[in-house]
Amino acid sequence: MRNRLISTFSLLFISVLLVSGQKLVNSPYARFNLGLMEPAGSFRSMGMGGLSTSLRDNSSIYFTNPASYSSLDTNSFVFDFGIDYSINKLSDGEANYKSDDLNFDHLLFGFPLARGLGFAAGIIPLSNGYYRMSEEVLEGDPDYNPVTGEYGITHMGEGGFTNYFMGAGINISKNFAAGINMTILSGQVTRKNQFTFGDYYNVFHNSSSEKLQISGINFDFGLQYTATINKEYFLNAGFSLTPGKLFKTNYENFSYLFSGYSTLDTLSYFSDKSHNTSLPVSYRAGVSFGKKNKFVAGADFAASKWSDAKIYGAEGYLADTKSLIIGAEFIPDKYSNFSMLSRMEYRVGFHIQDNYLIINGDQVKEIGMSAGLGFPMRRTLSKTNLFVDYTMKSGSGTGISHKENYFTVGISLNLYDYWFIKRKYD
Repeated sequence: MRNRLISTFSLLFISVLLVSGQKLVNSPYARFNLGLMEPAGSFRSMGMGGLSTSLRDNSSIYFTNPASYSSLDTNSFVFDFGIDYSINKLSDGEANYKSDDLNFDHLLFGFPLARGLGFAAGIIPLSNGYYRMSEEVLEGDPDYNPVTGEYGITHMGEGGFTNYFMGAGINISKNFAAGINMTILSGQVTRKNQFTFGDYYNVFHNSSSEKLQISGINFDFGLQYTATINKEYFLNAGFSLTPGKLFKTNYENFSYLFSGYSTLDTLSYFSDKSHNTSLPVSYRAGVSFGKKNKFVAGADFAASKWSDAKIYGAEGYLADTKSLIIGAEFIPDKYSNFSMLSRMEYRVGFHIQDNYLIINGDQVKEIGMSAGLGFPMRRTLSKTNLFVDYTMKSGSGTGISHKENYFTVGISLNLYDYWFIKRKYD
């Protein structure tokens, strides 16, 4: 089993490096700030709406609170790899549009360094900057002007940002644990705006593009408290903090005229490497109650001071965020020898939050529901996790004219094995 696990991990890690790429789910919201922020959590967490801050167990990695790593079993190894499929349906009351894509979501692994001291590392997406928007004005349209003639406008973007993390968690007493992550942020987004006339070969057209590259290191700090009630039940509380940080930035803006004969006339070029990107302080607090191997229910609250952030091109588009997550998991009979349905893990969750994007004074709001299943593998703690999520994004006032209905289905392989144990029989 150990050799198969090593081989599987190596193959999947190489696959991530080779084939993971841009998530091609079109959203106009990705045009601003760092792009569309991706939800954070393993698929066990996502099935419970993203609940994670106070959770801890020996077979899952809750990277939003590094204190949880201290719960990993001695001599064990946990590996988690997930992909998801997303559909985004846009509507402005008159027209509808749909896009979808299948892509890599996360790669996580963890193991103990000593009793009560655990290590974890992984790759998780932070944001997605892909979007495509276009408009054609033809003769007879309300916006048509005979002086200008027919024309088309195209806005497009691509890229995104990724977090690479490693961290450790330690039990500092019977009830308290603490942890720290070192996170490397890296990536870039490119955006292009193009204006073309109907008389393509006899006039000059306009195009402008910008590129934002960000890289740097930050840290996450976490605490957890665990209390046992009547020997069967537990009550957990958790808190994690990500301090505000300046990140190395490279910004470029290029504007030019072009023609159908490939003639290029530069209008302006601007490059700046001297101003850093400032990302805000964020914190999460959560509580959960449950019975081991039977059920758990809890809630998370998270907030970020995005109005204090400094990002090129984001002036006037950043707003503070708050989110509330409620989730639960139930296992009918974890050790049933006769019923797969009894051994399965059933999850449900709800989440509501203020998005960090504000347009025309109107902040984007999100509300969603999720559900998940855990399919245990026989004679092991390994499992396959499946989750589905529906999130609606819209404005609360009149500044935002369209709505998005975001559907996501994810599947992950959560492998658990014991290492460094000499077996008499394989």
